[in-house]
Amino acid sequence: MKLRTIAGIIILGSTHFVGSALAYDCSGLPEWKRQAYYLAGTEVQYQEVAYVNDEPSKRDYPDEGYPWAELGSCESTGGGGGSGEPVDPQDISIYGAWHCGNDYCTWASVRDMDEFDEKNHWLIDRGDDSGLPSVNLVVLSFVHPLRLLHQTNDDQTQNGVPIGMTQEVVDYFKDHGVRVMLSIGGITYTDAWNKALAENAWQLGLNAAAVAEELGVGFEIDYEVNRNPNLEGLQAFIDAYRSVHMYDASGTNHAARLTIDLAAGDRWLIALTERATAEWLKTTDPVLDYANAMVTPRQSTAEKVIANWQEHIDGKPQYSPPIPPLAPAKLTGSLWLTGRKPAPECVDFSKSLQNLSATGDYVQTVMPNGAGSSHGMLGYMFWAAECEGTRTDCTTPDYNNTCEGGMGEAAAFY
Repeated sequence: MKLRTIAGIIILGSTHFVGSALAYDCSGLPEWKRQAYYLAGTEVQYQEVAYVNDEPSKRDYPDEGYPWAELGSCESTGGGGGSGEPVDPQDISIYGAWHCGNDYCTWASVRDMDEFDEKNHWLIDRGDDSGLPSVNLVVLSFVHPLRLLHQTNDDQTQNGVPIGMTQEVVDYFKDHGVRVMLSIGGITYTDAWNKALAENAWQLGLNAAAVAEELGVGFEIDYEVNRNPNLEGLQAFIDAYRSVHMYDASGTNHAARLTIDLAAGDRWLIALTERATAEWLKTTDPVLDYANAMVTPRQSTAEKVIANWQEHIDGKPQYSPPIPPLAPAKLTGSLWLTGRKPAPECVDFSKSLQNLSATGDYVQTVMPNGAGSSHGMLGYMFWAAECEGTRTDCTTPDYNNTCEGGMGEAAAFY
């Protein structure tokens, strides 16, 4: 293209260099819209500056740099309207809570079901006269791996399962349309995981599969070993479980649901995340149903939470071995329910992190970045229902902290 000089102004197409300033004719450019997906080479205007993107992009603000490149300040504006391919919000498939019971996640006592309902009724009734639950998944936490392997019977355990995880508790939720899973492990039981995997990982997987069949539940792997995890042992556990309950994409067989917890982002549980993403969470020939990104520190901003989840979707190509990207549809993001005072996530949807204006829009529309073909994460998980520890509130009436106003309203919204 030829350059022309008119009164000291060099003109190239619609771009003008006035002294050292770069100006651009934006009269035909549409305004950038957050809810649009832009193909490579799309030109937009944003805050009176013109930009072009170098690769397909969604949610990348033009003024934050790559993949957007600045073309110049708008010497004239116009256009308006939207541009790009609209991205419809995906339905949230998982909206669930880990459940710690009334004894800080040990489930070491049998519950009176009237008392259990009094403490946990908000989970099965969102409080809007619809009769619908606030969640569609409850994960009873935690099963002790070594006790499960040995099928221990004592005053807290029956055949390796905490005595509080009864068929009555499972049916309490399932009778209201809430799927139930058991979580094996947790941060307290890392040594127990290692000992059980070293002793007989295959038998541990078979024992878990038998419990899943008996109770009509799935299993979640919570193996929080950051350094030198026994990945071959965990592989044997998974293989044994899948030898009994094959992967079921339809979700019909509740016992076939097998998931895993990863860290909030990709910078902890690195070896576990690499193996899980590369081999167990693929969209073709999947082994595990999905992964949960564990909660970020309390009081995190929406931006921090989203940045952590985006790490899973982007992967870490600079690591050795690299962590591949994870398909958004294979990931749930996790949030806190309680703290030293009632958390908005529990009591006030309008101020919560699961609100559409905080992380909800991201969860429903985030684009894949190397894995998967559909946009939108699988959903949310929340830590944790009832009493997760001595330093936080419980989600019970005696704490004035049941969650109809947070999770209940969000369930109705989504």
